[in-house]
Amino acid sequence: MQEFAIIVAGGSGSRMKSDISKQFLSINGLPVLMHTILAFRTYSAALEIIVVLPENQFNFWRELCQLHEFRQSYRLVAGGETRFHSVRNGLDQIVTVEGLVAVHDGVRPIISKQIIAESFSNSREYGTAVVSVPLKDSIRIVHSKNENKTANRADFRLIQTPQTFRLDWMRNAFDTPYQETFTDCASVLEAKGYPIHLIDGEYENIKITTPEDLLWAEVYLRK
Repeated sequence: MQEFAIIVAGGSGSRMKSDISKQFLSINGLPVLMHTILAFRTYSAALEIIVVLPENQFNFWRELCQLHEFRQSYRLVAGGETRFHSVRNGLDQIVTVEGLVAVHDGVRPIISKQIIAESFSNSREYGTAVVSVPLKDSIRIVHSKNENKTANRADFRLIQTPQTFRLDWMRNAFDTPYQETFTDCASVLEAKGYPIHLIDGEYENIKITTPEDLLWAEVYLRK
């Protein structure tokens, strides 16, 4: 089956306290998004990569690519109102009937070749493959400010990306009206009745959201 990757990068810099969107912030001399694209290109030279950005960021991104002489092959697609709509815009660029599609956050630059490979391999076998890691800390269920109770952390997983699916299942699931409960692709396919197969991820595969995340990623990549 042909393999595709939709890299969604529609975040702002609000929690980063930056005027520049977090996907464009620099770590180790390159914007975050470039590190992410390179990770998927390292996995496979044949992988078809679709990068989804807000249309009003196209020119700035092209300037960055020129500045850094970034010449990787990918298709640039305009994002939508929500992540759901952005992924659907990416899907619309794929004309192949059969295949596997990995959807990944543009601000998760420390994704290993091994996890990408396992994601595609498991989705080929099970139809879905969603990267996740166990919780490290104790957790509590909060009903109100003064009412809460402990929960078994073994019953929960932290969900990451990539989330990889059969192309025909993706098309069917995303051919539906948007719902606020659609927080990621897995929730969209789950609502359509498809089973969600979890695979083990890596704690290093963080989503760059705060200045502390950026600092950690800088140190890690220097290693």
